[in-house]
Amino acid sequence: MKKGQIYEGIIERVDFPNKGIVSVAEENRQVVVKNGIPGQKVRFLINKIRQGNAEGRLVEVLERSPLETREPVCGIFPACGGCMYQTMAYEDQLKMKEGQIRRIMDEAVKGTYLFEGIKRSPREFGYRNKMEFSFGDEYKDGPLSLGLHKKGSTYDVLTAADCRLVHEDMTRILVCVLEYFRKRNVSYYRKMQHTGYLRHLLVRRGGATGEILINLVTTTQEEHDLGPLVQELLDLKLEGSVAGILHILNDSLSDVVKSDETRILYGRDFFYDKLLGLEFKITPFSFFQPNTGGAEVLYETVREYIGDIHDMTVFDLFSGTGTISQVLAPVAKQVVGVEIVEEAVIAARENAKRNGISNCKFIAGDVFQVLDEIKEKPDVIVLDPPRDGIHPKALPKILDYGVDRIVYISCKMTSLARDLEMMQMKGYRVEKITAVDQFCQTVHIETVCLLGKRKPDTTVKIGIDMKDYRRIRDAEKAE
Repeated sequence: MKKGQIYEGIIERVDFPNKGIVSVAEENRQVVVKNGIPGQKVRFLINKIRQGNAEGRLVEVLERSPLETREPVCGIFPACGGCMYQTMAYEDQLKMKEGQIRRIMDEAVKGTYLFEGIKRSPREFGYRNKMEFSFGDEYKDGPLSLGLHKKGSTYDVLTAADCRLVHEDMTRILVCVLEYFRKRNVSYYRKMQHTGYLRHLLVRRGGATGEILINLVTTTQEEHDLGPLVQELLDLKLEGSVAGILHILNDSLSDVVKSDETRILYGRDFFYDKLLGLEFKITPFSFFQPNTGGAEVLYETVREYIGDIHDMTVFDLFSGTGTISQVLAPVAKQVVGVEIVEEAVIAARENAKRNGISNCKFIAGDVFQVLDEIKEKPDVIVLDPPRDGIHPKALPKILDYGVDRIVYISCKMTSLARDLEMMQMKGYRVEKITAVDQFCQTVHIETVCLLGKRKPDTTVKIGIDMKDYRRIRDAEKAE
């Protein structure tokens, strides 16, 4: 097998994240081909061979999978890589993701653990409360586009005028903004030349409140009167209501959504959303779970996993806007949240005050540094780190507290699997794992893991169901 060769085959399964496994009989080996669905017959080109492992780039889908029982629901599928699985029935998506979790966790966990399956998102479509759209063109020197990057490309942008992951209010706003700047022939920022004006459109909408925050991100290289755009946005017929329209100035060379300066064009620079009866103030860059209904399922699961915390101090590390902290506070003695984004910590403090919660303390800073300064000692720890997991220097400090229970929430199960290795070496045992599908139609899944402080059992490495779990645990207790 050599780079540049083309083969055909059936995608046997898809591993996390989005790694299709294809057997090439004539070469007696397997190839990883991304962006496919189990059961598809595909043509692919070998583009990487490293240490005996081969990867191929999908060239063409020759035959649809038997699992593809639905027609595409948006106009840019499959060129856009956002909703990889929208042609699959939702039940089949859940089964596929369950298999991905089991294969990774069965390998990572030492001893027996209870796998409780996947919990559904309350909404299959229209669930996202935040989207970052990019300005660009779909092809070189083409008309201005606004939407999502073409699959596998960092430059070509597809206009997402009918994206089904978001509420229709957000697509109406996108179309309004795009048409406004197209009519005026306004330039977009070109990442290679570092020239141009339009960069991103960040739209956030409260899943429970319907409040909308519109953020236009540009460079300072040009000056444009945005007053007419503001009026056009306010005149839109929306189901929700516009809480604020912001002009965010960003001259960074890197392609990230950030603010050098923020100007309020209308309303306020925040909006409100609600979770489990609590109200949260959300600013442009503060973290809030992107699926409001799914977040309620997730936090109810965390509350169930953490158990009785009466008269206990809980550390909520990587706490964002303090959602988990405030969900747990009513049944805890004290909750201490640590978050590196200062803007989110300010919002968390305001949220706690607004919700009448007085036993939450929020600290701005890096977990690795802050843990050396906190005087309180936790009884229980909740971890909700970014996608890449916990920094290897911070994790030993967390484990040195020796708490009886840790609940780890992960949006990237391979990061969780990596961190479990050290956690188990430090004497923690995985008790049970579940998942919440906050990202329907996509490759992502949220995993929740409960760990207890006890001696690891390395005799079995497999995730089991409830009946076998109880039988094995009963036998262990009898010993």
